[in-house]
Amino acid sequence: MSAVVETVMPDPIVLTDNAANKVNQLMEDEDNKSLRLRVYVTGGGCSGFQYGFKFDDQLADDDTRVKRQGAEMVVDSLSYQYLVGAEVDYEEGLEGSRFLVKNPNATATCGCGSSFSI
Repeated sequence: MSAVVETVMPDPIVLTDNAANKVNQLMEDEDNKSLRLRVYVTGGGCSGFQYGFKFDDQLADDDTRVKRQGAEMVVDSLSYQYLVGAEVDYEEGLEGSRFLVKNPNATATCGCGSSFSI
């Protein structure tokens, strides 16, 4: 007798509940349900690489899509390699409000948390 085992793989990049709630709120504020949070990595910053965030209603064929609570986050194929295993969160505090990345691949980060090295 053989058994079929179905496993659910975790998302390679996690969008937290806080971040998903903020994306949903901003989609509602903009009255545009096709907006997605695009997270990307560029060269620069004080540590070598820098995280970027923008709202986008366009999808590329090679984008990775992560959905949570009706919100969607997309990551382009070049940035994906730097973000596998990372968590995208949203926080509000004394420094203001912001999306941030908790990245286990980063070997060093800057004080503001928007720049990293691998």
